[in-house]
Amino acid sequence: MSERKVLNKYIPPDFDPSLIPRRRIPKNSQQVVRLMAPFSMRCNTCGEYIYKGKKFNARKETVEGEDYYGIKIFRFYIKCTLCSAEITFKTDPKNTDYIAEHGASRNFEPWRDEKAIEEDRIAKLEEEENNPMKALENRTTDSKREMDILDALQDIRSRNARHERIGAALADDDGGLERIVRLKGAEEEEEEDEETRQQKLEEEEDEKLVREVFSKIPASSTAGPSRSAPDAGPSSEPTITVKRKAGALPDQDGLPRSGAPSATAASKAVEPPPKRKKTELAASLGIKIKKKPVKSLV
Repeated sequence: MSERKVLNKYIPPDFDPSLIPRRRIPKNSQQVVRLMAPFSMRCNTCGEYIYKGKKFNARKETVEGEDYYGIKIFRFYIKCTLCSAEITFKTDPKNTDYIAEHGASRNFEPWRDEKAIEEDRIAKLEEEENNPMKALENRTTDSKREMDILDALQDIRSRNARHERIGAALADDDGGLERIVRLKGAEEEEEEDEETRQQKLEEEEDEKLVREVFSKIPASSTAGPSRSAPDAGPSSEPTITVKRKAGALPDQDGLPRSGAPSATAASKAVEPPPKRKKTELAASLGIKIKKKPVKSLV
């Protein structure tokens, strides 16, 4: 009987290795390998959590049509420990990591988000170096975001200060309610002052727009009193109210100065249209209403 741990094998003298048939393996055949889960995941079918390092009997194959600078990418097939659903993931040579492909979702890992944020920042800086307009747009967006944050922070601070004042007033036993009412009245007065100021600004803008659209031009004395301003005195010069487009100046030389036709045209433009006489609806349609004779009771 030969030894169990012998290293030398007997080779007969008539042995010819070329006569041994070669085993034909398919080009992309799957191999059974023993591996551990490279990351913690959750099954999409049953919701079972599979922690990192759990051992599986997996099938391995080469991904066709994908590589990273000549490095092959491998795909692994495993089964869920609870529902036996198929889960696949593949290698990621670019990031020296693995990618969950089908059947399971990878659990949240903070370090992966930090790395992605850093990569986005580097790509953004490279893009800004090559494109000045993009850099200007990014700066504008950042400044707008900072302004919004500062406004929100100011609102929070003012609200907190108001709450502190109310709390201090409640803590004070002598006149606490009166102090709260006084503080509330002061806040309402501030709001009313702000609304009054805004309304005053709007009225000034309206007056400015009216002055731009309607302007008064001096006219000759032959135009008549109907063309002068209503509040003008006997010694003031008569004027004509001219409507023009905003931003356009009226031509004073082209305005009518004297003469009956021009005065008549101006008066026609100023006079309102004549009012129509009211007529009864029945009379206008030609309907005659006959009244019934009243019978006497005697």
